[in-house]
Amino acid sequence: MRDLELQLRGYRLTTAEILYHMPDHPAVLQSYLWQQLDLAPKFPALIRFLDFWQRELEGPLHSVKVASAGLIGPAELRVCDGEFRLH
Repeated sequence: MRDLELQLRGYRLTTAEILYHMPDHPAVLQSYLWQQLDLAPKFPALIRFLDFWQRELEGPLHSVKVASAGLIGPAELRVCDGEFRLH
């Protein structure tokens, strides 16, 4: 239920593609995908993760792409013209 509560408080599914330099081969970029519920537009959970990365991990960051989408929204209803019969 914690995820549902967060979504009701405005948290959105946030995905970040993190490109970083390999520690042993600095010319090579590696990709890491991070995904978590976070509060847009300040993204406090992502910022904490990136701070941890820079403080604790050896691979220096190259770039970060962020996408965010709400999972809970108004219901979508469409009128369909048709009839279905079950035997």
